[in-house]
Amino acid sequence: MKIVFAGSPEFAVPALKNLLQSGKEVVAVITQPDKPVGRKQILTPTPVKAFALSQGVPVYDFKKIRENCDTLRALNADVMITCAYGQILTQEVLNCFKGGVWNIHASLLPKFRGASPIQSAILGGELYTGVTIMKTELALDTGDILLVKRCEVGDLTCGELTEKLSELGAEAALEAVGLLENGSTQLLMQDDAKATYCTKVKKEDGKLDFTRSPQHICRLIKAFSPAPAAFCNFNGTILNIYNARLCELAGGKAGEVLSADKRGIAVQCGEGSILITELQPAGGKRMKAADFVNGRKIKVGDVLD
Repeated sequence: MKIVFAGSPEFAVPALKNLLQSGKEVVAVITQPDKPVGRKQILTPTPVKAFALSQGVPVYDFKKIRENCDTLRALNADVMITCAYGQILTQEVLNCFKGGVWNIHASLLPKFRGASPIQSAILGGELYTGVTIMKTELALDTGDILLVKRCEVGDLTCGELTEKLSELGAEAALEAVGLLENGSTQLLMQDDAKATYCTKVKKEDGKLDFTRSPQHICRLIKAFSPAPAAFCNFNGTILNIYNARLCELAGGKAGEVLSADKRGIAVQCGEGSILITELQPAGGKRMKAADFVNGRKIKVGDVLD
């Protein structure tokens, strides 16, 4: 079976790597164009492109995939596997692959269709999430399901859960290709009545409101870690908050620092408190909250807002 793989970020690399290492015939990789990165705006390939080139796989970084259907058809591939590719596929693109286009989506569909399924699972307090391999249709993440793999959300940050789901997606991709090769495609229709949607997260969505419950605040911090990072104001500057857990202390007004020691920084919330364990001051580096305390940057009675 000839496969075209379409993906762009680091999240998609393990799936491509797993297919190649398992001897699957990946005839080409489709990815987003190189983009300027960093202060010097150095033109940089996507992680998927960099890996594919290192493996000698032909790469196409179309500015608009829908304008390159002739090239896709010329590849004479049976299927396309997509993973966080980043472009909308038209019906003409889908028609280029007689065996269909199959997407690796980082949620248990039909929950969390859309752009931020991992953040949304954490923020929603889900006990479990996973990856779904579905047949791509024109509508957003509505296609029939080929297979699902589940995992616990636990106490992971978005960065940690993303890494876990990336590896799970790699397993699922290989298993899906095996099913397609064998013709074992018993598909499950999604229940649209149970569908939920999520949009791309924005930096401003990470502003902490300490009048909310400590459970909500901890989930928000973890959902936005490491990027774009939850944040609050302290002494007229921004503090990015990367990790926290529930705390047993109580007393004071919302946002008031209840303790600041080697354990971290305890902050009063609406009902209960959180212990901030990792942060980044404006203009500074990411650090343990205990190191911020040791620098005498914060003390009991200070207020975060």
